[in-house]
Amino acid sequence: MEHFINVKDLVSSVVFSFFGIAMFGLAFFIFDKLTPGDLGCELLEKQNTAAAIVVGALVIGMSIIIGLAIH
Repeated sequence: MEHFINVKDLVSSVVFSFFGIAMFGLAFFIFDKLTPGDLGCELLEKQNTAAAIVVGALVIGMSIIIGLAIH
């Protein structure tokens, strides 16, 4: 019987997933430090729509870059 899940591929996927999440967290932290003001305060307390759109664009952009780098 042939194994459908290769353990090496599974471990590799998990490791790269954690690496991608860590890189995304680092990118968000750097972006937060480079922008004026507190980004978390702008999003959660003031409900700033413009800041939310910028963060959404950052999420999409970093996801594409990290995904292509890992692939």
